[in-house]
Amino acid sequence: MPLPALLLIDMQRGMQMPSLPPRNNPQAEHVIAQLLQVWRARGAPVVHMRHLSRTVGSVFWPGQVGAEFQPELAPFAHEHVVDKHVPDAFVHSNLERWLHVRGISELVLVGVSTNNSVEATARSAGNLGFATYVVADATFTFAKSDFNGVPRSAEEVHAMALANLQDEYAHVLNSAAALQLLAEAAI
Repeated sequence: MPLPALLLIDMQRGMQMPSLPPRNNPQAEHVIAQLLQVWRARGAPVVHMRHLSRTVGSVFWPGQVGAEFQPELAPFAHEHVVDKHVPDAFVHSNLERWLHVRGISELVLVGVSTNNSVEATARSAGNLGFATYVVADATFTFAKSDFNGVPRSAEEVHAMALANLQDEYAHVLNSAAALQLLAEAAI
């Protein structure tokens, strides 16, 4: 049985811009790097999502520095890269087919932002029948006002996005539990 795939979502330089609102989970990149190292050491599948904007002037416009992967989380040549133009990595991409061809049924999601691309991708993964796991300490987001104009901290936005996913579309866990999931799958 294939090992769970680690999906790194939008870990690009544009997510490190100082002009972005305050974020939560400042150690997320470190945790993601640790997970990535273990996944690679076990020979488990790794997939990198890259957001490429269709808006001219966006930091995620192809060819801009912001669209580049963060160097410490950049894909190896043999790792699959999915370019996407919307938050959901399954929309207008080959991701679902790529996973099915390899018999991969379990997905572990990490990256940014919890309430946008991570949540959108996790919802589709769950709806498509994948066993989906979102790693809370390996995801992060930014402060944002709610629909009523009430400012919400990044931690509040993060917690609500995870609550939206928990037990409906995905299982939310921490990085230690994600490593245990990989270890058990390798038995």
